[in-house]
Amino acid sequence: MKLLTSVAAIAALLGTGALAQELNVPNFSYRTGPFASTGIPLMNGQRDYLLMLNERDGGIGGLEVNYSECETGYATEKGVECYESNKADALVTQPWSTGITLQVLPQTNVDEIPIFAPGYGFSPMRDGRVFQWAFNIPAGYWDGASMLIQALLDENDGSLEGKKIAFLHLDHPYGKEPLPFFEDAAERQGFELLPIPVGLTEMQNQSAQWLQIRRERPDYVIMWAWGAMNGSAIKEAVRTKYPMDQFLSVWWGSHTDDLQPVGEDGTGFRSISWSKPVDDAPAMQAIREHVIDAGESLADEEQASEVYYQRGVVMSAILAEAIRVAQDNAGTPEITPTDMRYGFENLKMDEARLEELGISGMVPPFETSCADHTGQGGGWMLEWNGSEFVQASDLLKPEMDKIAPLVEANAQEYADANAPWPVNEECNVGG
Repeated sequence: MKLLTSVAAIAALLGTGALAQELNVPNFSYRTGPFASTGIPLMNGQRDYLLMLNERDGGIGGLEVNYSECETGYATEKGVECYESNKADALVTQPWSTGITLQVLPQTNVDEIPIFAPGYGFSPMRDGRVFQWAFNIPAGYWDGASMLIQALLDENDGSLEGKKIAFLHLDHPYGKEPLPFFEDAAERQGFELLPIPVGLTEMQNQSAQWLQIRRERPDYVIMWAWGAMNGSAIKEAVRTKYPMDQFLSVWWGSHTDDLQPVGEDGTGFRSISWSKPVDDAPAMQAIREHVIDAGESLADEEQASEVYYQRGVVMSAILAEAIRVAQDNAGTPEITPTDMRYGFENLKMDEARLEELGISGMVPPFETSCADHTGQGGGWMLEWNGSEFVQASDLLKPEMDKIAPLVEANAQEYADANAPWPVNEECNVGG
């Protein structure tokens, strides 16, 4: 069976009176625009995992997954339009932009449809008491910032005192998201934080920003980029001879297509990542058998072996597991968005479950709860070796003692600013 994305096909089934309920999981894609190079492999991986479940298992719980895409070009206004046009029968909202996430977040309390923003979105969404319908599983941006600082501490004998760290970031809600954590870390660790914003119109011409980097000579550059900004920054770093082993990124920097143009000159560039490719993972073998080799994929074999595609696979594996948990709890495969919220809040992706799903090693074990809508899985440092990204660290874990106070304070600030804002008092810190 194929993914039911065609309106005509659905209408034909309606005409026969034979339409069974589907699991509708729309995705707000961006296969066009300045971020398309990153969106395409991620969406391909997400699509192919769910297509594999339909082909191999007949869907989830006996119901086929209707994965559809609403193209946004990463534009917030278009994302809101996609939300409004899909919410009537959607089990979940997948915004695929921090800006879109922030726009639709208040509406979740009205429409009661969970947001699934894997590895992106508003960091305080971890607080399930305040953000009852939003999930940034399995890692938030403050987690990523924490793990990057830990990696730098590890290679500097536990001290960043007196260091200068440039923060090269997209001048957009996504790029500004980690600033509170980095500012707090700079004060605690004694390093100088040098924010360097890159406007949306400057993504492909960062000469001014890299001139500033050459002038300031920071000990490290941490990049929070997206789409065309990634590749341009990497080319500028090579051109200006900035040491690549001092150039690090959040997980959206581990895109093979951005490093291939510089090849060996990019050796040493690193990116923290909550996912990593495992080509021989059973889930990947199943995708190749049922989707790629069958000619049903939009990706080629090279793309399927890369970080972004396999990260998309992990995202859909988490989504599918939330659906299974929701079905089991509801006692029926025909679940509601409220059931989906339960599924997202009760994920237990321990090593045994990751093994059963065929994705062991592709994502760290993690667990969610009513109070914790992110999980605390951690991530690995990936390093470009001149031809591909390889694992370059043991598992790093976010510093929850530093992150939790920021989450609580910022979640409360958001609720106060948007009062009256409902809070789930039944949740507690323990779950």
